[in-house]
Amino acid sequence: MVNPIAGDLGFSAQLTGQGPVEDLIAIIKYIYIRYIGGALAENILYLISTIISVSIIIILTFIIARLVNELLEKHIPRIMESSRIGKEFDETSHALTRRLIVAAIYTVGILMTILLIPSLNRIAIAMLAGAGVATLAIGFAAQDSLSNIISGIFLALFKPVRIGDYVDFKGEYGYIEDITLRHTIICTSDLRRIIVPNKLMGSDFIVNWSINNPETVWPVIFRISYSADIDKARSIITEVVEGHPDVLKERGINVRLTELGDFAMTLRLTFYAPNRGVAYDAGCDIREAVKKRFDAEGIEIPYPYQNVIIAKHLACPSTHPGAEDDQHPEEG
Repeated sequence: MVNPIAGDLGFSAQLTGQGPVEDLIAIIKYIYIRYIGGALAENILYLISTIISVSIIIILTFIIARLVNELLEKHIPRIMESSRIGKEFDETSHALTRRLIVAAIYTVGILMTILLIPSLNRIAIAMLAGAGVATLAIGFAAQDSLSNIISGIFLALFKPVRIGDYVDFKGEYGYIEDITLRHTIICTSDLRRIIVPNKLMGSDFIVNWSINNPETVWPVIFRISYSADIDKARSIITEVVEGHPDVLKERGINVRLTELGDFAMTLRLTFYAPNRGVAYDAGCDIREAVKKRFDAEGIEIPYPYQNVIIAKHLACPSTHPGAEDDQHPEEG
């Protein structure tokens, strides 16, 4: 009887009939070549092609995203400046739009990668089958991130703050350096960077010194003694302010008596400056110059003081002679 395995493998009847060991080896070779080898070769080829395709998609995604980002960052502002759209399409809108487009490119690349990998594809289909539960879970897990992204889009649309604006936020003064999809960067006067989530920028109280009109009315307080001449002090303050180069003198200078305190009279100076940063520096210069003029003109700037009255209580001696003897009689 002819051995079918030997016939398929091409082995001679003498080799397969020499003993059980040789027959077992022939059977293993047949199974490997007929089933395992072919399947493994096909899987390896498919795996290699999948890896190459995924690598190409990832590389192309990064290259396209980078090129689009550079194109939008460098060339689009020039086109916008030369067109009518540039008046409405400012730096803040440009930054947010650029980041949204780049994020969309990365999202498309991730989706294409998922479709090429069967295991990830099956997971994606399973997630879509339970989209209601998955959406709810993802919504709870990423609600802060989503709210920051939505708030960033609203910042770009409604522009309560813009890149380059000078703001006061929670006691910190600085300018808006950048607005990303997640957070806003505020650069303070001492070059610290405050990272604020967009959700807070959209809901918290912010003083914007640059919106509409950057000009600022800046106050400076002076206190003089009750014996000082008010008109003379007002004249000195006005002269100092008029001599400062950063003050907008045509907008007016006001010096008013605003308070009669416990130990001093309060004169409040207000002047106009081009912006808040210049106003602060000008206020410091004016305060120093007025102090020197007050010292030279004999106008006193008082400081709080109080009088301390010490009352000395004397013990009143008894007028009845021999009282101590009565109180402490000698025993004898």
